[in-house]
This record gives sequence, C-alpha cells and structure tokens, in this order.
Amino acid sequence: MKNLARRSAAPVIAGLVLTLGACAQGSASQSDAPAASGGVTTVRYFNFSANDGHEKDLDQIKAAFEKANPTIKVKIETTPYADYFTKLQTAVAGGTVGDAFELNYENFVTYAKSGALAELPGVDGSAYKESLLKAFSSDGKQYGLPESFSNVVLFFNKDLFKAAGVAEPTSSWTWADEQAAAQKLTNKAKGVWGDYQPISFFEFYKTLAQSGGQFLSADKKTSTFNSPAGKQAAQFLVAKSGRTMPTEADGAGTPDFDSKLFKSGKLALWHTGVWMFSGMADAPFAWDVVVEPGNTTKASAMFTNGAVVSAASKNKEAAQKWVTYLTSSDVMTDVRLKTSWELPPVADESKLASYLQAGKPANRQAVFDSLDATVLPPVIERQQEMQDAVTKELSAAAAGRKSVDQALADAQKAVDALLK
Repeated sequence: MKNLARRSAAPVIAGLVLTLGACAQGSASQSDAPAASGGVTTVRYFNFSANDGHEKDLDQIKAAFEKANPTIKVKIETTPYADYFTKLQTAVAGGTVGDAFELNYENFVTYAKSGALAELPGVDGSAYKESLLKAFSSDGKQYGLPESFSNVVLFFNKDLFKAAGVAEPTSSWTWADEQAAAQKLTNKAKGVWGDYQPISFFEFYKTLAQSGGQFLSADKKTSTFNSPAGKQAAQFLVAKSGRTMPTEADGAGTPDFDSKLFKSGKLALWHTGVWMFSGMADAPFAWDVVVEPGNTTKASAMFTNGAVVSAASKNKEAAQKWVTYLTSSDVMTDVRLKTSWELPPVADESKLASYLQAGKPANRQAVFDSLDATVLPPVIERQQEMQDAVTKELSAAAAGRKSVDQALADAQKAVDALLK
C-alpha cells in the first residue's frame, strides 16, 4: 500500500481560481471529444493516484462502470503527483477543467471554499465510513466522496514484549501505559529502544487532539495549540527523545531510520502508517498492531483522497454517477484490495474480508477501528510553512535547545504570522 503522499502534501492555494488566467494544455483541461455525442455523455476525469503502477486498475474500474452505464463514457488522464496540482489549478482558473477530478483532503478544503466544486445531491452516506465521508463535506454540504484512505497505528514487537515480561498493547492503552511499557523495554546497552514516534507537525496535531486540544480557532484566524493540552502533547513527544526513543544524533528523522530499526528487532513500539505492512511482512520476529493510545480521548491520524465534480461541468449528473461508482462499487473494492492500491472507504466490512485475512499483522481490524475516532490535519494557505515551523520548534525542544514552553510560544508566533 502506498502512503497517500499526505505527509509532504501541501495544498495549492494562492489565488486558486481568481488570479490565474492561463489555460492548461492537453487532456487535463481540454477534450477532443464532445461532452455528449449520439446519446452518449463523455465524462472527463483527471487524477494522480493511479500514476506509477495503477493505471490498469483504474481502467478496470472504468470498464466495469461503462458496462453498467452504457450511455456514459469516461475519459481518463493520469498525471504524476508532482505536476498534478499545478495543472489542475491552471485548468480550473482557465475554465477548462474536466468534469471530475481527484483531490487529497488538504486540497479539498481549499477547492471547496473557492467555489470550484459542485455540491453532490442525494449521496448514499451509508456506503462509506462516516469519518471518511465527513472529511469531504463543507458547511454541511457534500462536495466530494472519499476514494481511498490510510492511517497510523501502533506497531509492536511481540517477541520483545514477551522477553521482557511486559503485557502487550491493547486498544484501551493510554499514553501512560505506553510510556511505562517503553521505559521497561528500553535497553540502551543492547541498542534496543522502547518507542519511536516522529517529533513533527503531523504527530503534534494528532497528539494535541488526543489531549482534547485544537490547533486553530474556529475561524482559522489564530492558532490555539499553545495551551495546556498543547503542552501535554508536546511534552509527550519531546520527553521520549533520548529516554525511550533515539535522538537526532542517533539518526532519528533520517530516511528509513525507524523502519530499519523496527525490522532489525531493536524497536518495541512504533507509531507509523498502515502502508508499512508489506515492508514488514518478512520481519524475522512476531509483530502486530493496535489502535494508537490516547490521553483524554482517542484520535487517529487519517489521510484520504477523494473524487469531486467540477462546478463548471455541463455533465454533473453523469460525473456524479462516475465518482460514486469509483468510490463505492464492489468492483472498486475488489480491485483496490487485490492490487494493494490504498484502502477502499466502504462501510460494509464484510467486503474487506480478504484484507483482514491477508496475513501479518493479525489485527488488521485495528486499521478500521481507528476510523471511529479520527483527526484531520489543520489546513491554511501557507500550509508547508506552517508544517515546517511547528516541526522546527518541536525538534529544537527535543534536542534541548529550548524548553517545551518556549518552543510552543515560538511556534505559535510563527503560525499566527502565517495566518495574517
């Protein structure tokens, strides 16, 4: 399974549909075929997630849809993620965008507020996991449908727990339980660490939610994370460094450091995404996963892609039929599960049996249980700058260059400046 490119994704926002006048070239923005011909409607669909290996999988879903809907043809263009949002932004601004297109959550927030998306009437919400469907709504209206998702769970090395005589994690664990186990499992002399959780923006907004805090005010005009809940969250992350978790000097934060550490049998607990299942399948020890611990409440990080219909489309009804099939049909579910093309957003877990029984980890149910209490990333116009600023300050606290209180105050100052 791929990591939906969430952790480095930043929305393309500046002047989204108001300041760009150029029109994109090629099928991302224009079609050689008329929208409707001979009683057949052509829906143009632009996407990024099928790129690099899943083009045939998307074609299979398209073929099944066209067979079930003989009066609708789907014309697909797939573009690499690196180029996708630049082309999409230009096409939307130029009024030449296709009938339907793909958005990750962060960019969905922006496009929904810009007026670029059509409201989707009559959506059968029962087909989707509630938290996933809600992610693609705005102001009480449905502007998109969840297409796929991944999330973060707590991996654990069963062999290390058994050898240390420590009880394995459960879904009812709290931060205190995690910290107590991590301390017992850490053996620096043997190079064994009890825990690994990246000290970053992505982990902070999640742990903040686990303490009942909010990252931004309701109007998104000010940050609200420099709070008692925020200090708890930051302290929880920072206190691990050097005690139960490797430091920057040990290599923490470098590419693949954490996955190599876990796979070598030197890490007991690991906060990471479900996209790592396949990479750990041949680990030479017993391991499993559980829903991440919470503090005052549960909150799991969720990363999701969705499909939307353009507000400018002249084929909205046909386009909505396509995105509905793309996101909820049995064909889509089967294709995604057979090809490990991210996870389908369907509510009926009986359709997910092949995934739940696919082998390591045994407790794959935790992936879906995590959807019962989720938190989505805060989104602002200067997204990447915000992410970088928070990560920088938390890293400084973890390295002992400043206190947690000072790091949060400095992060708040930086984020509030970005919000002006």
